[in-house]
Amino acid sequence: MSDAVAAIERIYREEYGRIVASLVRRFGDIDVAEEAAGEALLVAVERWPVDGVPPNPGGWLTTTAARRAIDRIRRESHRDAKHQAALMIEDDTPHEPTGIVEDDRLRLIFTCCHPALAPEARVALTLRLLGGLTVAEIAQAFLVPETTMAQRITRAKKKIRDAHIPYRVPAPEDLTRRLSAVLAVVYLVFNEGYLASSGETPIREDLTAEAIRLGRILRALLPDEPEVAGLLALMLLTDARRRSRVAGGELVTLPEQDRGGWDRELIAEGHALVRECLARGRPGQYQLLAAINAVHTDAPTASDTDWAQIATLYDQLYALAPSPVVALNRAVAVAELDGAAVGLAEVDRLGAAQPSLTSYHAWHATRADLLRRLGRSADARAAYDAAIAASGNPAERSYLARRRGTLAP
Repeated sequence: MSDAVAAIERIYREEYGRIVASLVRRFGDIDVAEEAAGEALLVAVERWPVDGVPPNPGGWLTTTAARRAIDRIRRESHRDAKHQAALMIEDDTPHEPTGIVEDDRLRLIFTCCHPALAPEARVALTLRLLGGLTVAEIAQAFLVPETTMAQRITRAKKKIRDAHIPYRVPAPEDLTRRLSAVLAVVYLVFNEGYLASSGETPIREDLTAEAIRLGRILRALLPDEPEVAGLLALMLLTDARRRSRVAGGELVTLPEQDRGGWDRELIAEGHALVRECLARGRPGQYQLLAAINAVHTDAPTASDTDWAQIATLYDQLYALAPSPVVALNRAVAVAELDGAAVGLAEVDRLGAAQPSLTSYHAWHATRADLLRRLGRSADARAAYDAAIAASGNPAERSYLARRRGTLAP
């Protein structure tokens, strides 16, 4: 792939959510929006290497996609009503009022998180349309096969069409009802940016920055919702470590990171939000995750980490929002407190009880590290191989390969 095409695809991924949000708002059809956005990319790949990247590439892509959408709608004679609606794109009449949510992308996230859709379908569909994530990336976030996730997204689109769910400005009462799904979308977009599941870029700063931007808008919109503050705190405390996470093309794990390179302003802001959440006394999963990160970022060195407090927080989190990933992270804390053998027994028990976890690269990587600490080199080597095979992140693969190379023969 040429550098020019790679640059075009990077711009497209950064702008994808805005393009789709604009097209869905104008035409009210998910499939039209996705197909037109894809066609705009093909046009850009053909023209930009010759004509140069336009001054406003996002606007160019959106305009091109809108024209392609109109062409498609014109070809479909049985969609006269949408044809007329499409023609209104050239109308000078002002758009409808934005309502309580002014940000275009955030408005569509709230719209896609409609209660008529199953919770996982809401999140998956919104990630596909607005987060710029591929079906494979979304499937990995949910620990399910790619074909399963593709079916969920297809069914969600069909439900929207069959139930005639409108794409309209969310009413104030919709915000609270749909908030949990919206927070899940924002957090998963952040996670994909913080440790990309595929591609040659280990960290996608466009996604982490967009997620934090949306978190700040939500915070201003819903200042009395502690989970909003918790999610923003979690993202800030996690992003504060970003500059120290990759060195020489290799992932640097938390214990090995240069803590002098952490962003102290983001840490201070995140800690303040965590203290605010604690004062409210209404704990939620994002607040607890933020508190765990606050403990990590409060420790001057890795050896100073209060693992007992972290294990307690994971206990509270699992009681509130049980998941295999939470249980795995709790097992890591247990290993620090009670030893690698105890931690490994817990990790293996989780794998037997939750088979989906065994497709998760972090499960294999955790086992590999614990086996290494126990001196079981052959077993550790096999676990590292499985972790490398399951990871799509180049920096993480490099780290795992180096650790594997340090094992005794």
